[in-house]
Amino acid sequence: MNTLLTYATGAAIAFSAVALAGWQVHAETNRVKFPENLDTLVHYTGRQRGESVTHIKTTQNVIDTIKAGKPVPDGAQFVLIDYRNGELYRYFAMEKGANWGADYDDTRRTGNWQFQWDWADRTINKAENTNRCQSCHQGASGNDFLFTHSEIQAFHGTPVN
Repeated sequence: MNTLLTYATGAAIAFSAVALAGWQVHAETNRVKFPENLDTLVHYTGRQRGESVTHIKTTQNVIDTIKAGKPVPDGAQFVLIDYRNGELYRYFAMEKGANWGADYDDTRRTGNWQFQWDWADRTINKAENTNRCQSCHQGASGNDFLFTHSEIQAFHGTPVN
């Protein structure tokens, strides 16, 4: 009986290890990198919703490109900085890359944009389901999946809210 219990325990541990390894191997692809130039990005708009205040930033080059009516270039990043009760809570980044949309099936694709949540310490929130981000941003497909396209057009140096 002890031998059977030992084999069963060993099998359960082995199965769990294989299942966990398999889950990690099949984790969702995400190529978004936390922006190294966060402090140089331009705060062009934001929102206040109850206790949450957000600042949305990108580069001046991306702003100028959109204002000129040109497509957002690969490599562009947008960062939403989320403050709760006056304290930095988290970051939300979206980044565009060549053929990045191919990482997802048609029902999830948002052009070539990918999304990532990071905590205030800039570590990735691995529990966040970026499918929600993609699903929501699909509603802005006519503006290259950007909800703040009109704010960029209206931006002239002072954040548009």
